[in-house]
Amino acid sequence: MESVMLDTLDQCMLHALQIDGRVPFSRIAAVLDVSDRTVARRFGRLRAAGALRVSAVPHSHVAADTQWLVRLRVHPRAATGVARTLAARHDTAWVTELSGGTEIVCLFRVPGNGAAPLAMLSAHPGIVEVTAQRLLRHLMDHRWRGRMSALTEQQLAGIHPPDTATPDPVRLTDLDRRLFRMLSADGRAACADLARQVDWSESAVRRRLTELRGAGMLLFDVEVEPALFGFSAQCLLWLSVTPSRLNTVAASLAADTETAYLGATTGRHNLLAVTLSRDAGTLYSYLSERIGALPGVEQVETAPITAYAKRFAPAQMSRAS
Repeated sequence: MESVMLDTLDQCMLHALQIDGRVPFSRIAAVLDVSDRTVARRFGRLRAAGALRVSAVPHSHVAADTQWLVRLRVHPRAATGVARTLAARHDTAWVTELSGGTEIVCLFRVPGNGAAPLAMLSAHPGIVEVTAQRLLRHLMDHRWRGRMSALTEQQLAGIHPPDTATPDPVRLTDLDRRLFRMLSADGRAACADLARQVDWSESAVRRRLTELRGAGMLLFDVEVEPALFGFSAQCLLWLSVTPSRLNTVAASLAADTETAYLGATTGRHNLLAVTLSRDAGTLYSYLSERIGALPGVEQVETAPITAYAKRFAPAQMSRAS
């Protein structure tokens, strides 16, 4: 990724896009009191540098897919190749390499109550061991607070997404899934471009996007490297929590700025967290003084994230088709 820095205007624009990934640049410009061209130029600069990507994905609860968290122990020399192979699959939501180059963690989404493709993974010559846990529930109803604190309440009121308080039911079609695949790559893709790729008319695409958003089916995420906000230590945590205290622990961690994601899983550990800290020292303090002091936390396994081969928002990933 090209070296970039975020100023206040960039952070405000990113916050606005996180609220509504398809909000017109003209609306962002009006809220921030700058020109449309300024917003478009800032967006283009960050995207060209590989520092920004907007993805639009179906709501995980409504899409009714099964999500599997898969941990792979790999040969060090094979790690990058395995990660790239997994990232190219349509049924992976995110793929990350962990420290040491011997482990990869990814999230699969399969239709209905389908199983993770463990047999296929085990047959890969670069993969030594495969384990899978089902992701039972997402335990955060908001995104990482570190990238959503730039706009004032008055500015937020000017960048609100479509009202989804009383959604009408929508049945997903095969054509919808083709549309999702395009939007997961570029959530701001023009309707004309989407129409050409999914072989619909532009008016049909525009109308369908309105229906999907109105039904609460389509959500947006802005992928930005946390280091640009000053958070350089990314970590996966597997926590073993006393079942009776699981909701209490999750609610407590969800309120922390360091927490980017929380999910309940099956397996030896029942809580998965993605945390962001400014450096190794603050990560140590967070683990020892914050998480270590929470009643009900029995065990914590940590693994620093060194690279993402694929990154969508865990709470709302793209569906395979």
